[in-house]
Amino acid sequence: MNPVLDLVAIALLVAATAVLGFAGLRISRTTSDFFVASRSVRPVWNASAISGEYLSAGTFLGLAGLVLLSGSEGFWFPIGYAAGYLLVLLFVAAPLRRSGAYTIPDFIEARLESMTARRVTSAVVLITGWMYIVPQLHGAAIALGVVADVPGWVGAVVVAVLVAGIVAAGGMRAVTAVQAMQYWLKLTALALPAVLLLVALSDGEPSFDPAMVFPQEAGPGGADLYETGSLLLALLLGTIGLPHVLVRFYTSPDGVAARRTTVLVVGMVGAFYAVSGTMGLLGRVLAPDLARPGVADTVVLALPSRVFAGVMGDLLTALVVAGAFAAFLATSTGLVVSLAGVISQDAFSGSVRSFRISAALCTVVPLAIALLTTPSGLVSSVGAVFVFAASALTPVLLLGVWWPRLTARGATAGMLCGAISCGGALVASALIPPEGWAAALLAQPGAWAIPLSTTVVVVVSLVDRRGAPARTERYLARLHLPERRADSTA
Repeated sequence: MNPVLDLVAIALLVAATAVLGFAGLRISRTTSDFFVASRSVRPVWNASAISGEYLSAGTFLGLAGLVLLSGSEGFWFPIGYAAGYLLVLLFVAAPLRRSGAYTIPDFIEARLESMTARRVTSAVVLITGWMYIVPQLHGAAIALGVVADVPGWVGAVVVAVLVAGIVAAGGMRAVTAVQAMQYWLKLTALALPAVLLLVALSDGEPSFDPAMVFPQEAGPGGADLYETGSLLLALLLGTIGLPHVLVRFYTSPDGVAARRTTVLVVGMVGAFYAVSGTMGLLGRVLAPDLARPGVADTVVLALPSRVFAGVMGDLLTALVVAGAFAAFLATSTGLVVSLAGVISQDAFSGSVRSFRISAALCTVVPLAIALLTTPSGLVSSVGAVFVFAASALTPVLLLGVWWPRLTARGATAGMLCGAISCGGALVASALIPPEGWAAALLAQPGAWAIPLSTTVVVVVSLVDRRGAPARTERYLARLHLPERRADSTA
């Protein structure tokens, strides 16, 4: 590695990100610009931005590290991540766009006509977002610590300051441009080294045994059935509950554009997962010494210099480093812009000025947590966010879109049940020995926490004497009918 070249790559990325982000000062003027980019983002551009923010540190660094550690078993994560967007496409993309909301709490309040339900939703959204930002800041600390002899907190602070500045400067319109650019940078940053490494291996040096890549004991057949099933359920349903994913559909011009955007996203993230997984498999051949917890996440940073000496290896490493920082920035900006919209409307006036203040507040909290904690496995940290979102938010969102009898009390009880049961299980899993059924149920609570919260939502709604709001049928017609027809019934 060449630390100077790596730092130059980071500096160039930061400069390009800052130019795109602060250009938002010239084009973002109205509240709609800041919250939803005036609902004018076309499918290809929006899909690039969604893919950019969705492919986080857990994917760029952590997925390859997981495959390095566990072989083909690690591919359950990208399968769940990508397939989750199919559920978004089928069940929520177009209806949420037609709702006319700016944020998830906006949708819940409009659907249930309840400030209590809105406040609980806002709290769950903030917790989910902050849980997701912390691994991004940890990833920045890991990456900068690998390529330069600087304290780990430097990377976290650099990312946090830049993210807060970009979001405050231009809101959603500026963030869209940043994230779209960063998706293509991230894909290139892994695809080019992966292709060159495969070419080098095809020349016969170094030779490798296929059993090193797909050892029999590390395949899906060796995975624990409950933990694998619970993980997949959480990843599939968790995507529906991620605030930074859902808010992007509010930026589409209409429901049809939202659906087209989702189809493109499935292809884009699938391509990236194929490349990231390939890097992990190459790591099993070229860098088996890195297959240790806490070290495996650095494998994509180390691979180029293992095969290519001199300038070639240094340039490829610098490209990967830039892509890694793009991952931290893209996901963090998406999360902060979605959370800033929530805080701005719930705690302040909902103005542009309050949005900017909220962006700073939404960055300070996860930065403090990141500085006070040590990085663990990036993929497992992100997986915890998915299961929390799937337990606390997804049941209410799906039933809010599709079930007329949902009530405010049912939604509130379900969100609290999901958040407390899942959050409590994840905390408890860190305190008990990692063995036995009890440990498995706590470490992967999705298989029981999601049905539990869904049951609570349904039961409480059915026994709630207040019932659903009187205008429920009219509101649901707006969500499900084509735009022109829905408008005529509103």
